[in-house]
Amino acid sequence: MTAEQQPLISHLIELRSRLLRIVSAVLIIFVCLVYFANDIYHWVSKPLLDVLPDSTSMIATGVAAPFLTPFKLTMVLSFFIAIPVVLHQIWGFTAPGLYKHEKRLIAPLLISSSLLFYAGIAFAYFVVFPLAFMFFTQVAPEGVTIATDISSYLDFVLKLFFAFGIAFEIPVAIILMVWAGITTTDKLVQKRPYVIVGVFVVGMLLTPPDVISQTLLALPMWFLFEVGVICSKFYRPREENEQENTIQAEGDSANSNERAD
Repeated sequence: MTAEQQPLISHLIELRSRLLRIVSAVLIIFVCLVYFANDIYHWVSKPLLDVLPDSTSMIATGVAAPFLTPFKLTMVLSFFIAIPVVLHQIWGFTAPGLYKHEKRLIAPLLISSSLLFYAGIAFAYFVVFPLAFMFFTQVAPEGVTIATDISSYLDFVLKLFFAFGIAFEIPVAIILMVWAGITTTDKLVQKRPYVIVGVFVVGMLLTPPDVISQTLLALPMWFLFEVGVICSKFYRPREENEQENTIQAEGDSANSNERAD
């Protein structure tokens, strides 16, 4: 085995161990929650149940749907809860390749990523769902009985959870792009009109085909873009930091040589 292959194998071994930790964390959380699978599904379906007419209810069209649907929801929820563990393992894998000052910058971003992801899910559940489901039930044609299938409902809400959770990561994405030197704060400000149009297009693509969900996703994305632009002003591009560290290291070396002489 060559010297170049040994670091590669060690990195692969570390990657495998960290992936196993992520899977283990998800499974442990799942085992703790699976007993409450039906209660969890009832809690997630509550925004729809609260606006359904008194004479209607949700239905299960599949034979195994009453069992598999809460089971699937619990598995996805376990992954959501394990997001801090996932990010911590990613941080542990990438940290050795970062400078000391970069570690101080990345750590707050990882924490804020978890909080923003949860904030996106909470916004979807407490703000978007009640408004969207009330609109859907009120515009149903006369003579149409609303009886939503539990599997279809789960697929619908999971799409929204993922869409809003990812969309709320915009400030972190902007800071990382500025830090990596991909763009600058001034360029982002200049492209604001295009961003406004883009967030509505993204809202149309990520959410179900209704105006309410699209608008309720696009407006927070626009707001978070502005937050990301403001926060990115406090982050310097990585190349500038590296050049500054190189100059500082050369200066320290020159000073030490002068003292030695």
